[in-house]
Amino acid sequence: MLTDIEIARNAKLERIDKVAANLGINEDVLEPYGKYMAKVPYTLIDEEKVKNSKLILVTAITPTKAGIGKTTVSVGLGLGMAKIGKKAVIALREPSLGPCFGMKGGAAGGGYAQVVPMEKINLHFTGDFHAITSANNMIAALLDNYIYQHQSEGFGLKQILWKRVLDVNDRSLRHIVTGLGPYSNGLPQEASFDITPASEIMAILCLSKDLDDLRRRIDNILLGYTLDNQPFTVKDMGVGGAITVLLKDAINPNLVQTTENTPAFIHGGPFANIAHGCNSVIATKTAMSFGDYVITEAGFGADLGAEKFLDIKCRKAGIQPSLTILVATLRGLKMHGDVVESDIALPNEEGVRKGLANLDKHISNLQGFGQTVLVCFNKYASDTDEEIAIVKAHCAELGVPFALNNAFVEGGQGAAELANLVVETIEKNPSAPLKFTYEDDMPIEKKIEAVATKIYGADGINLSSEARKKLAKAKDYANFPVCIAKTQYSFSQDPKKYGVPTGFTLDIKDIVINAGAEMIVAIAGDIIRMPGLPKSPQALRIDIVNGEIEGLS
Repeated sequence: MLTDIEIARNAKLERIDKVAANLGINEDVLEPYGKYMAKVPYTLIDEEKVKNSKLILVTAITPTKAGIGKTTVSVGLGLGMAKIGKKAVIALREPSLGPCFGMKGGAAGGGYAQVVPMEKINLHFTGDFHAITSANNMIAALLDNYIYQHQSEGFGLKQILWKRVLDVNDRSLRHIVTGLGPYSNGLPQEASFDITPASEIMAILCLSKDLDDLRRRIDNILLGYTLDNQPFTVKDMGVGGAITVLLKDAINPNLVQTTENTPAFIHGGPFANIAHGCNSVIATKTAMSFGDYVITEAGFGADLGAEKFLDIKCRKAGIQPSLTILVATLRGLKMHGDVVESDIALPNEEGVRKGLANLDKHISNLQGFGQTVLVCFNKYASDTDEEIAIVKAHCAELGVPFALNNAFVEGGQGAAELANLVVETIEKNPSAPLKFTYEDDMPIEKKIEAVATKIYGADGINLSSEARKKLAKAKDYANFPVCIAKTQYSFSQDPKKYGVPTGFTLDIKDIVINAGAEMIVAIAGDIIRMPGLPKSPQALRIDIVNGEIEGLS
């Protein structure tokens, strides 16, 4: 069997101007990055067409460390839609170099359901991540310089909140000291790094509606507090224009294609466990301006990505899905059914039955938002018909549509059944108007508690003294939605508590005010916003052999 990268190389790509033309986009407005990738101006967004497009959200049960396959389903559904004659567009996030060289090796789908050119998308792509990293760190450098240059005037910050970022998993940068050496090196101070997908600049780019909104949000970034406890922002430094300049190209979405030439917009890449986990509003609305059906995804399980997609992105962008697809695998269900990880590829009907509780909790949560849910089963070669039948029968008892996805092996033809069921479900039983987990005017603490109790199943929350101090300073931002940073492997904060844990309290150890992104980030448990590398990182398997990249998947 061919590897993902071999399949991607063998795909017959169309020039990007033809892909654009098939959508109705004139090649004169494209900014090509080679033959098969291009920037598309966000000014092509047509709000009237957005209202008429049918948005489909792809999310998942609580994942295993190997993932569940949401991107493969998202891409596969796009292929399947094209196969049955529907005008569909895909809208995804950009991969991060951290996971690509750490755990995953790539994030462009899999098998015969990929976005291409896969190597370029997984690596530097059109430079958006580098622009975000540069903009973030330019703010950090300008802030350090501002403090250094104005200290003789009595200026200083009692607390610096802004962190540097890097799109590499590097645990050694989590907590550092800068400014060591002679006085001309600046003022010695503690500092720290997050990974680029956790940067507030990333969130701002993904939530902005246009360049003016981007500039407004950048100006509002809270950098710290002065010696007399006043908030100090990018606007106070006077560099908002310079930072916006660094992002003027990055704000435009990227157009690529699938292995079967279906158009796909890939833009932005916040993680769902440490950030809000969705591609940009601009990319989604651009796709909705040109597609009758738009397939997008939200990261990790529905308790993280889907909740944030609905409570943050949809709330602020004024959009909502016509249908939500919940992706499941037998391996994931077995893991949640108390089967040890080393055995989840082996037949175990009892493990599947026990694991259905995790599926049910996610379905219930999504239905609580008013969503019509369809369960999509990502099929592995080791899956047995008997085990699949258990899941299908269970979904039938719940009245939830169920379909297999074979796009990994068969491409669009393997997702035609899924595509037909999606179209039929949207026509007969589309999602109801969105019901949010909390209201805008609720206190921040109550918003966090609402997500913890209603979505995660916690008994309540416990705020650390540091979190309470930060909340006291966040009173001017009380109308912001909340973004909880939590492990992706459990509804709880304990990554080893699989299934549907109960009887736990969610510990909030810190609060981060994202005044520019206009959300409050609550740090739960031991979650870290700068990941480390595993003992055997994927980088050990990435190489160039005879001029071809190997090890990306």
